[in-house]
Amino acid sequence: MKTIRSTPIIAPGLLALVLLAAPAYVRAEETPKEKPLTKNQQQYDADKDGKLNDEEKAAAKAGAKAKAKLTREANLAKYDANKNGKLDEDERARKHADEEAAKAAAKAEREAPKVAKEDANR
Repeated sequence: MKTIRSTPIIAPGLLALVLLAAPAYVRAEETPKEKPLTKNQQQYDADKDGKLNDEEKAAAKAGAKAKAKLTREANLAKYDANKNGKLDEDERARKHADEEAAKAAAKAEREAPKVAKEDANR
């Protein structure tokens, strides 16, 4: 019985596979392009280089903390009926209902021109 060496048969196929996969592998190792800053992040980009350095990140974090504190205080002032310093289940439900109503009103306001346009076309 004759033995056939499989290396000459398999090697061209493996070489073709490597050559086809190489461009994808090289692309995967390229450094990804950085995402542009959001509008909120842009306000903390003091040197306007499109990136937040450590100082700018610290300022953004401090700004977020301050905003969160103001929001919490406003929510307590508006919804904390029993003045215990935290929102219980009923107070959170009232807050949630108000937020949903505000979302619905904003959506209706955005869609009003579309509805008016459709009515005018009829």
